[in-house]
Amino acid sequence: MHLFLDTGNIDEIREITGWGVVDGVTTNPTLLAREADRGDYRALLKEICDVVKGPVSAEVTADDAEGMLRQAKSLVKISEHIIIKVPCTAEGLAATSAMFEEGIRVNMTLVFSPLQAVLAANAGASYVSPFVGRLDDIGHEGVDEVEKIRVIFDNYDIDTQIIFASTRHPEHVLQAALIGADICTMPAKVFRQMVKHPLTDKGIERFLSDWKKTGFSID
Repeated sequence: MHLFLDTGNIDEIREITGWGVVDGVTTNPTLLAREADRGDYRALLKEICDVVKGPVSAEVTADDAEGMLRQAKSLVKISEHIIIKVPCTAEGLAATSAMFEEGIRVNMTLVFSPLQAVLAANAGASYVSPFVGRLDDIGHEGVDEVEKIRVIFDNYDIDTQIIFASTRHPEHVLQAALIGADICTMPAKVFRQMVKHPLTDKGIERFLSDWKKTGFSID
């Protein structure tokens, strides 16, 4: 399973990418708005692409298919790594179909049902992003919906990749891996939580304490 970082913060991207575990980045208007003090969003997206050198999702803000396509054509000029995020609406589906014809890769976002995912795939989306955490928030089992999407895509050999999105905690990442999501995108805090374990910390403390007693030095 590939791991994406869900953020617009270049410092977080540099930190987590430095671990060698990040395959791509997802952004959205809210995440980029938080970085407005860094200047032009296009320059920020270019910097993100240069650091990650993998798929970087940038979302359109138009609400009509024509406007979405126009914005997509502008955004893809930033870098070869840019993937266009399009919301799952009727206009978004029409725009995705047009982008597919233009060779523009689409990540259909704000997906909350398997049927929306099927529509996205049929429209030519390269990726589909079911929002698990937001489904959990309203009392639905978000993981179950992603599992249904996986079954449908496998039944029909659909190439569209499933991005397990709106990831809230490490358990979500584990669930994403177990049900066969192609990608899990998560904020930096979840990456940090994944790497931590009290027994790892305790083991390091014990090993270093024992080594110190020997008086030896590796340097």
